[in-house]
Formats: sequence, structure tokens, C-alpha cells
Amino acid sequence: MSNQLTTTTPDEQKPVFSFASFTLLILFVFLATLATAVLLPLWLPGLTTSLSGEAPKAFWYLSRGSAIIAYLLLWLSMMLGTGITNKLGSLWPGLPSTIEMHEYVSILGLAFGLFHGLFLLGDQFIGFNLAQILVPFTASYQTLAVGLGQTAFYIWILLDISFYVRKTIGKKAWRAIHFTSFLTFLSVLLHALLAGTDALSPAMQYLYLGTGGLLVFMVLYRVLAALARKKEKRLIPQAIPPKLPVS
Repeated sequence: MSNQLTTTTPDEQKPVFSFASFTLLILFVFLATLATAVLLPLWLPGLTTSLSGEAPKAFWYLSRGSAIIAYLLLWLSMMLGTGITNKLGSLWPGLPSTIEMHEYVSILGLAFGLFHGLFLLGDQFIGFNLAQILVPFTASYQTLAVGLGQTAFYIWILLDISFYVRKTIGKKAWRAIHFTSFLTFLSVLLHALLAGTDALSPAMQYLYLGTGGLLVFMVLYRVLAALARKKEKRLIPQAIPPKLPVS
């Protein structure tokens, strides 16, 4: 992590990866996962049947596992991002480190989100094709729920790209784009609840409730802290005694 002073702001700190590295990473993940999902069922047809019984599907498990990891990484990125804005990140592990982890975790989560969608190409139960994976609201299975997840993924890409154009587009535009991260998280959460085959299990419900509750707490703390600072600024002029006229 960076050893810069804790006064570093997101506008001053360079992205963790160069834009070229970010692009190559996403392209590599896309091509590697696509090749795995399409070619392995042809080379090893038994892989798509059962891992331990008659019903389970290997690619379905891979997709579900990567989906949960992507959700947790998105949540962690959101927690780190709100920790930057509400200044809690400056207490620990420090603002520069929080900024770096926020960007790194977001990009890593995006990669797992890509894993999640493309692994479904290898599953024969639903039979997604590439167009249904890439184009929102075209899937034959849970069209609305799947479409919410697809839309969130594309907004997520935009959010990660914004790390590299922050200085070009300016603070206001960058912050406006970053506010859509809350829409991304909400869409992913709805996607998981509506389309996830394990959404009704107690473990997953506790996971969604716990992560969602902690994020709400961080957002409320941010809002209340901002209101307190505004109130303090209004009270400071009133606290300064008026100057006595010079006789």
C-alpha cells in the first residue's frame, strides 16, 4: 500500500492499475472464461453432469460461487468508498490505503461478476447463449431479475473506468457517476434475491441482511457527519465576538 500522507484525496491519487492493465485484465478474464465455459463441456462432457449426485451441475456451482464472491467484493468496495467520504477510512487503515483497496477490490469484483455470467454458458440446464448473457433483459430465465444483474454489471464497468478519467471529467461529473454505485449495489442485491437459487436459505438471508445493514449504517453515518459539519460551520461565525469600535 502507498505510504503517502493521509491528506491524499481521491483526485490526487493515481489508480492502482493503469488503464491498459485494467483493459487487458477484463479482456483476459472474458476470453479465458468464455473459452472454459464453451470448450470444457465439449472436451469433458462429464464435467457438466454431477459433482456428487444426480442433480448438481459443475458450471452452475462455479457460477453461483463466483456470484457470491462478486457480491461480497462489491459490498466491500462500497464500504471502503463510504469510508473515504465519511472519513472513517482515515482512522484505519489510512486514506491512501483505503482508496487503493477501494479501487482494487472493485476491479477484482468486476472480474468475478464476469466469471459469474460466462460460466452459465457451460451449464446445460437453462441453456443460456452468449447474447442472453451479454444483452440485458433477453434471458429466457427470470428475465427481470437477470436483467437487473446485467444492467448493474455495465454500470459497474462505467464506475471502474471512471477511476481513470477522474481528472478529465472533473469532480462533479465523477461524483455523479459514483453515486450510481448505490444503484449498482441495490440492483445486484435484487438480482441475487430474485434469481439466486439459494436466496431463501438462512445463511444467504443472514449474509444479505448483514451486509446491507452495515452499508446502510455507513451511509447514514456519512449523511449525519456531513449535516453536523454544516451545522458547525454555521455556528462558527456566531461564536466569534463582534469587534468593538475603536474610539
